[in-house]
Amino acid sequence: MSPEQLDRHLQQTLPHGRVAETRPAGCPAIRLYLFDPAVLEGPLSHDEAQAVVDEPAYWSFCWASGQVLAGWILAHPERVAGKRVLDFGSGSGVVAIAAALAGAQEVIACDLDPAALDAAQANAALNGVTLSRCEDWYRRPGDLDVITAADVLYDPDNRHFLAEFRSAAPSVLLADSRVKVLGDDTYRRQAVIEGRTWPDLNEFEEFNRVRIYHAGS
Repeated sequence: MSPEQLDRHLQQTLPHGRVAETRPAGCPAIRLYLFDPAVLEGPLSHDEAQAVVDEPAYWSFCWASGQVLAGWILAHPERVAGKRVLDFGSGSGVVAIAAALAGAQEVIACDLDPAALDAAQANAALNGVTLSRCEDWYRRPGDLDVITAADVLYDPDNRHFLAEFRSAAPSVLLADSRVKVLGDDTYRRQAVIEGRTWPDLNEFEEFNRVRIYHAGS
């Protein structure tokens, strides 16, 4: 998967969009192909803005929680080393790549968006690691040791995944900046770390405080 192919994915939403290689400020050890803000010479047209809302290319940004969890995993490699990891809602693949760099036996990027899985694999190659792919959480492989997930609770309807993650693997690592109270006491907070989406979307400051949780053994 080449950057040019990622450009074509992005241009389905933004005709002039393109990706560029960058190192997110929150995890500079990892290189990613992300949206290049230099293409925005002015405000988006109404049609472009509507397309972004209707079919957002989430994978073309590295969200704050993903950066923070990736950096935390690189600082705590023992949490994933030698284990089989599934990264839920993988997006750009930053967390999955961090797990692979930290010595995971296998890392599976799971995302409903085939373009996101293409991006995750392209970004993995950029960092000299490989990822398996899974397009359907409910058809995921078995024998998982760790589930990772970042920025997946923005929709209240996704809260049920908290229990599903715990049922799918003995260990869960979760990062979120939107929900202050998970409502599930089995998730124990490990750290609170500042982070910003890359490229920066100038989000509210409250969304830049990322909480990392662990559930299980």
